[in-house]
Amino acid sequence: MKHKGNKLEKTASLDAVYQSITDILEAARTTAYRSVNVAMVQAYWQIGRIIVEEEQKGHQRADYGKALIAELARRLTRDYGKGFTESNLKYMRQFYLTFPNRHALRDELSWTHYRLLLKLEKEGARNFYLLETINNNWSTRELERQINALLYERLALSKDKEKVMELSTKGQVVQAAHDLIKDPYVLEFLEVKENQAVLEKDLEQSLIDRLQDFLLELGKGFAFVARQRRITIDGDHFYIDLVFYNYILKCFTLIDLKIGKLTPQDIGQMDFYVRYFEQEEKQESDNPTIGLILCSDKNEAMVKYTLLEDNQRIFASKYKLYLPTEEELQRELLDERVKIELEKAVLNNTISD
Repeated sequence: MKHKGNKLEKTASLDAVYQSITDILEAARTTAYRSVNVAMVQAYWQIGRIIVEEEQKGHQRADYGKALIAELARRLTRDYGKGFTESNLKYMRQFYLTFPNRHALRDELSWTHYRLLLKLEKEGARNFYLLETINNNWSTRELERQINALLYERLALSKDKEKVMELSTKGQVVQAAHDLIKDPYVLEFLEVKENQAVLEKDLEQSLIDRLQDFLLELGKGFAFVARQRRITIDGDHFYIDLVFYNYILKCFTLIDLKIGKLTPQDIGQMDFYVRYFEQEEKQESDNPTIGLILCSDKNEAMVKYTLLEDNQRIFASKYKLYLPTEEELQRELLDERVKIELEKAVLNNTISD
């Protein structure tokens, strides 16, 4: 038995040594990759600078620039491989023109990150995504998804000029509940066809199956807590679809999913859930609970008149199962504003009569 025990002890010791060595190797591999990445980004910036400076030596004609890049691509591809196509050299040229200050380049961003950022024409949007990528450690896949889902535009459409400027200089600053809320939420990652009929339970299951993508869409600081969280009052059971906790605001966030148009009853139900959590679940160190109803359709005027003016804890947002265009977002926001003004006018006329 003693021999067996010694063998087990040696195995455990060997496992610990092996783990320590693999940790060192993984750290070294990460450091090496990061160093190579930084060096390549700097090199591509320098290549872009040389191309631009050559074009500006009295040779600003379009045909000269085109011929220059074509010849450079031919020679560099021959000597250094496929990474120096005409298309890539044009990206390097644009890279230098878009980010002229080499010292402002960020080591956290790869060349692929910068390639994605270069596709953005608006400087404010480009700065926003750059900051958010660094702050949230987005992979290139996550950055591409947020750009395609128009995260900047969705956040900016509901803000005044000062807040929009803040997005491009500080990124998304989360200080209050409304800073977390988007309208609409984009759930294209569920891969549901636009006209496909979906049940609430199926939508919920799909979000759970793609929880990592849903957390990315929800935004900063969300951690999953529960699904179909049961509340029991006098023997009656009620179920909250999804419960999250936001560690930035230090509060619970309750989400209810609704297929179809939002009703006052839906808002009343969420108000009940929030009040219950405030009384029974919230700890002394927690901030007030947030309630978010995700629906496929809503009437802004109805939401406004159903919720109390000072309510800062219950929100209703649409969800879309496809990637919208910026024009669609702007048109939808304008349509909702027109609807609200019409509803106000009708209500005022009714009161006057």
